[in-house]
Amino acid sequence: MKYQTYIFDLDGTLLDTLGDLAASVNYALRTHGMPEHSIDDVRRFVGNGVRKLMERAVPQGAGNPAFNETFDAFREHYMQHSLDTTRPYDGVSETLAALKARGCRLAVVSNKMMAATQELCHHFFPDTIEVAIGENEAQGIRKKPAPDTVFEALRQLGVGQEAVYVGDSDVDIQTAANAGLPCISVLWGFRDRDFLLQHGAKTFISTPSELL
Repeated sequence: MKYQTYIFDLDGTLLDTLGDLAASVNYALRTHGMPEHSIDDVRRFVGNGVRKLMERAVPQGAGNPAFNETFDAFREHYMQHSLDTTRPYDGVSETLAALKARGCRLAVVSNKMMAATQELCHHFFPDTIEVAIGENEAQGIRKKPAPDTVFEALRQLGVGQEAVYVGDSDVDIQTAANAGLPCISVLWGFRDRDFLLQHGAKTFISTPSELL
């Protein structure tokens, strides 16, 4: 299971971001008089970008007259609080360092906002993650499961498509397939084995060190 280029998802794969995401979701909902959600609710809502996260969290979704204001409140709060409780999963930093020392090229692709994606990678993985690509459809880079973020990461790394994708969700499985890459599904993230199997996962790891 050794590759020279690794493309990682961020939330649920490298970083446990659930607490900060849930806090920002509930801040935005509370500010606009809407019912809040549990951590498990937010866990089910994530995976398709922050707008979809809020569409799932807000009553009546994007059709709610206060949706845009609530979404803006979430974005502002999250940009200020994305580092409150977020941490790498156990063994992630050490595994990335070992892969880097082996000469591997490492990148992150996320449906998180571009600024938040790059800030988190710079903060937690400044010496290992070379390229971090977040949501940026304004520049023609469609969010996952479209392969655009993967192709942009490979382009910025200056490598071909001899790479592997590592993620924790059904969106990641489909993204890898759309990009023509093998996919490794992690079992410590936001989705469990049964869910991943139902969505086509074939290769699993239980700890980051299994990538070595």
